[in-house]
Amino acid sequence: MHTNLKLEVKKVTEQTELDKVFAVRREVFVVEQNCPPELEWEFEDESNHFLATVDGEPAGACRWRKTEKGYKLERFAVLQKFRGFGVGQALVQAALNDLPADAGYVYLHAQIQAMSLYEKFNFEKTGPEFEEAGIKHYKMIRK
Repeated sequence: MHTNLKLEVKKVTEQTELDKVFAVRREVFVVEQNCPPELEWEFEDESNHFLATVDGEPAGACRWRKTEKGYKLERFAVLQKFRGFGVGQALVQAALNDLPADAGYVYLHAQIQAMSLYEKFNFEKTGPEFEEAGIKHYKMIRK
């Protein structure tokens, strides 16, 4: 199908690349999902950021950070025009690959429509549904 497209995910630290990450997140969370911008930008400096590109064009983003509980994967965002191309899976894989070898407790807060994606990577939902920024989520823990 989309075999001629070059999908790449890389860890980014340069400001120019981080700006692309933030632009993807703004488009998905703030514009498309109406999340309050002030909730969107937090913990950026302590996070490890990833940018997915398709043929060199920004397509998706995510990050992970160490919390008091363990390692949290978050802010998975794929631009609408690149959905269904495997970008989300590539982002999850890249973030997991980047975690320290001894990362015991790995978790995330999944939007309901994304849960099946995370289940492919052995995440299991736990606890009740809750809302974050007006969107229904479940906590998922990697088994």
